Amino acid sequence: MQLIRGIHNIRAQHRGCVLTIGNFDGVHLGHQAVLAQVKAQALARGVPATVMTFEPQPQELFQPNSAPARLTNFREKHLALRAQGVDRHIVIEFNRKFANLPARKFIDEVLVKQLGVQFLVVGDDFRFGHGREGDFAMLQRAGAELGFEVVDTHSYRQQQQRVSSTAIREALDAGDFAQAAAMLGRPFGFEGRVVHGEKKGRTIGFPTANIQLKRLRSPLQGVFAVQVQSNDGKMHAGVANIGRRPTLNGERVQLEVHLFDFTGDLYGQQLKVLPTHFIRAEQKFADFAALKQQIVADAQKAKTLVVNR
Repeated sequence: MQLIRGIHNIRAQHRGCVLTIGNFDGVHLGHQAVLAQVKAQALARGVPATVMTFEPQPQELFQPNSAPARLTNFREKHLALRAQGVDRHIVIEFNRKFANLPARKFIDEVLVKQLGVQFLVVGDDFRFGHGREGDFAMLQRAGAELGFEVVDTHSYRQQQQRVSSTAIREALDAGDFAQAAAMLGRPFGFEGRVVHGEKKGRTIGFPTANIQLKRLRSPLQGVFAVQVQSNDGKMHAGVANIGRRPTLNGERVQLEVHLFDFTGDLYGQQLKVLPTHFIRAEQKFADFAALKQQIVADAQKAKTLVVNR
């Protein structure tokens, strides 16, 4: 899959496509149904199946304090789109300048002149352009005038429930990882490279692999039993903390995972961490000794859930 980062990197050879535009957070079964439609239309026309997303997501720019938690960071989303057989991923830097672009100019300059869109799939609630003046009806009128077809994304339902990023967040918040996986079409997890941390865990016999989540908000916080896939494809049971580590005066939300019965160097490895059971919410302890005691209890509980089941 070809990645194009920024409008300025769209070249003449990129003209001509079937396009869908959206956040695609999670690339869940609803998104996958849309992508299947996009791929079918692209195949029929002999042009690339193309997805346009935004970084950051629009609400993260305009309302960072109330923006929804991200199911996927940029890398996770890109890999999920690639797994669906998308030909081209265009990532637009969403900033004030782009947000103020007149809706009609976006249609004329980007969709038509640069991309040569032949068929466009968007949600019927899609809004764009300065003051959110552009909508689905405007796109349909422009398409009829300029020679491209515009259709909306129909809700994909599973057992009479609408599959959406919001519904998946609610399932994760309730600790229903099976339901989240059913809507995603795969287990929910975090992917990331192991970086150096403060190494305090190893002083109490619980060394952790530290992974930066690279998102404004995490859909999960607390302590979880997990399964972890390492670079060699092997699965390892473990316990993870997702949060700010208040006892240690942490400020940034990060993922720390301890693998049971593991020896070796994980630094630099790309891990996939799959939460399987919620254990407890993150809390601040009186001192490091109290934290250590709780970590021992958390690890024992996680072992009974993911090792001895």
